[in-house]
Amino acid sequence: MSYYDTYTSPLGEMIMTSNGDALTRLAFNGQKYLREDETAELTQKELPIFQETKKWLDLYFAGKHPDFTPALAPSGTPFREEVWKILLTVPYGKTITYGEIAKRMVADHGKEKMSAQAVGGAVGHNPIDLIIPCHRVVGKNGSLTGYAGGLDKKIDLLSLEKTDMKKLFMPKS
Repeated sequence: MSYYDTYTSPLGEMIMTSNGDALTRLAFNGQKYLREDETAELTQKELPIFQETKKWLDLYFAGKHPDFTPALAPSGTPFREEVWKILLTVPYGKTITYGEIAKRMVADHGKEKMSAQAVGGAVGHNPIDLIIPCHRVVGKNGSLTGYAGGLDKKIDLLSLEKTDMKKLFMPKS
């Protein structure tokens, strides 16, 4: 059985889902790749994993780096899950580029090359926002690109983490 609960953040309402033991989804309402009816088949219930996630979010939105990670169970292809594991290693307040993630995957697998665009697809489909910090991924040369929750939220999240924003910029359309 799957469950859901909500969290009211300073940047808007968030939805959390769980398999009963671990977090399977954390997203801002209305963001890209979040279906309007995503919770229709789920039961709203207060679970320990939701309490732990809310504690993590309270600390995070208070501008603190949480020193724990709730149990996570993101579901995706092996490629996507590997990208998400790399995202978990990006330090609070720091950024990484799509290309740097691709290079790490190439090194880990002894491949010749990997597409930064493929990495971007995996980053964009991260089901557990903030905790798996896809907002810390930037484009080549620091361009602020792609965030399913919207670029305004990405900027707010990076600012909250006191990321050095002088190196980052909005790409010209």
